[in-house]
Amino acid sequence: MNERQTLDAVKDYYGRVLQSSGDLQTSACCTADSMPVYLRPIEAQLHDEVRDRFYGCGSPIPLCLQGATVLDLGCGSGRDTFILSKLVGEHGQVIGVDMTDEQLAVASRHRDYHAQKFGYAQSNVRLVQAYIEDLRSAGIADASVDVVISNCVINLSPDKGRVFSEIFRVLKPGGELYFSDVFSGRRVPKHLAVDPLVLGECLGGALYIEDFRRLLRSVGCLDYRVVNSRRIELGNPDIEQRAGMIDFYSKTIRAFKLDLEDLCEDYGQVAYYQGTLAESPHQFLLDDHHLFKTGQPMLVCGNTAAMVGDTRYARHFKILGDRSTHFGPFDCAPSPGGAIATPASGACC
Repeated sequence: MNERQTLDAVKDYYGRVLQSSGDLQTSACCTADSMPVYLRPIEAQLHDEVRDRFYGCGSPIPLCLQGATVLDLGCGSGRDTFILSKLVGEHGQVIGVDMTDEQLAVASRHRDYHAQKFGYAQSNVRLVQAYIEDLRSAGIADASVDVVISNCVINLSPDKGRVFSEIFRVLKPGGELYFSDVFSGRRVPKHLAVDPLVLGECLGGALYIEDFRRLLRSVGCLDYRVVNSRRIELGNPDIEQRAGMIDFYSKTIRAFKLDLEDLCEDYGQVAYYQGTLAESPHQFLLDDHHLFKTGQPMLVCGNTAAMVGDTRYARHFKILGDRSTHFGPFDCAPSPGGAIATPASGACC
């Protein structure tokens, strides 16, 4: 399939074939991560139709969003978009972008419903029909967005390089990309990548982790972090047989628009989380090897110091030291794309 045929196949699958999460043929496009406790009361307020037509593989909603402008790529029926609407507050803004008429129609007809639920005078959600490969067509300007999220959508794009280029174009300096998606331990062969069912189930376009690293490097992002990762049990013998030895993973990733180094370097810096985020008073999880406990000092590399000290998280951290003295490489393992030792898991739909 060419790029247009791929996009049309995805539109058809999510617009016509799938009517609810119960129509999925595997567990790949079904959330495998438990929703954080603080989000559950918000999720309970969402319209039933929005929840029923949710197809995601994680819970890619970071902390510290009050007043932010957040972009939801591939917003679909709007589950994450409307949760974000509550989190950014009435004076924040959420932009939901999707290419599928039927999915966007669900979100559109419940936009005012959620504004009323949250007690807003008017909705803070803007929904745009556009392609995530071309955010200019959605009217999103350079350096205008604080946070970009996406939930199991980037794998569906036939031009992921353009997607990541657009993400880092629209992010403000210090802005954050926080997304969940399906990754693979090897490249998916072309005959599977063009299979409409395998593609629609978020497997055909799964990102090979090393190709993902190269894509981010190509747009100037030299360090990203894995927040969590788990192997996907497909739960479909036919697709498992076709996939053969390919291992698929649901991963949540965060990356920042920062001037970072391509290796973790030691400048003798120490970071303290001050416990001032209401949703997480006792600890702050940056990634799978940086869990900051409130008030406890942690030695950090220069990149990690920038991620918590030169972003919207800065007011919640105290950083000691600067980059005036270099002590050599910093052991910041496990590194992105390294060995995955998490157990296999199905979804909880």
